[in-house]
Amino acid sequence: MSTLIYSYTGTGNSLWTARAIAGELGGAEVVSISLAAGGQEADGADVLGLVFPVHMWGVPHRVLGFVDTLAGMRPGYVFAVAVNAGQVSGTLVQLKAVLAGRGIELAAGFSVVMPSNYIPWGGPGTEEKCAARFAAARGKAAGIAAAVRDRRIMPVEKGPLWQRVLFTALYRMSFNHVPEMDKGFWVDEKCNSCGICRDVCPAANITLGEGRPVWNHRCEQCLACIQWCPREAVQYGKKTPKYQRYHHPEVSVKDMMR
Repeated sequence: MSTLIYSYTGTGNSLWTARAIAGELGGAEVVSISLAAGGQEADGADVLGLVFPVHMWGVPHRVLGFVDTLAGMRPGYVFAVAVNAGQVSGTLVQLKAVLAGRGIELAAGFSVVMPSNYIPWGGPGTEEKCAARFAAARGKAAGIAAAVRDRRIMPVEKGPLWQRVLFTALYRMSFNHVPEMDKGFWVDEKCNSCGICRDVCPAANITLGEGRPVWNHRCEQCLACIQWCPREAVQYGKKTPKYQRYHHPEVSVKDMMR
């Protein structure tokens, strides 16, 4: 059984999750959506997985675009994992419908909770809270792998009704505005023009102009640029200078390079 897991990640949570599931399965290949050759790698796969973060309580633009490239493929079993900070909302319900529109059945969809990486709303939490979430996520990855190995057909996991109503409405209202939300980024005097923010951006949204990053309005709000800056020079809005940075401790900046 050939298993291919596509991962989309900004600060490593989804990449770590994809690797953890692949490790439990044994022999599964993990491919970055940012580097994928139009989904061609999936042609002929028996099992196909999609692991991605929840952005604004829904599926990120880039993942939706990638799903379009899978239309017409018929893997034997498809599963998805939505990585989030505790509010999966209706993300997997949305993905199931989108895949169905491309002729692909989503057999199972899972929510994995990780420390928050959305720094405009604060840091990831205490070390104890992060450690507890890492431990729970490792256990969840093992459970997901068992379900995939057995090819279980399961309802997708979702948040409570109030989340699916309220947050799905907010997702729909904000969706078209996300790419230009990068207007809030700026760099302070600590920037040394290293270019790491450019190189880790999964949406290829950042260029360097006169040695400083320029955001080009293709943003996904993954916050990779802030979280991976080694000098903590990248900021968003007024509050981020005082907030703790976060990326998954078992993922390196080299792992993130496009």
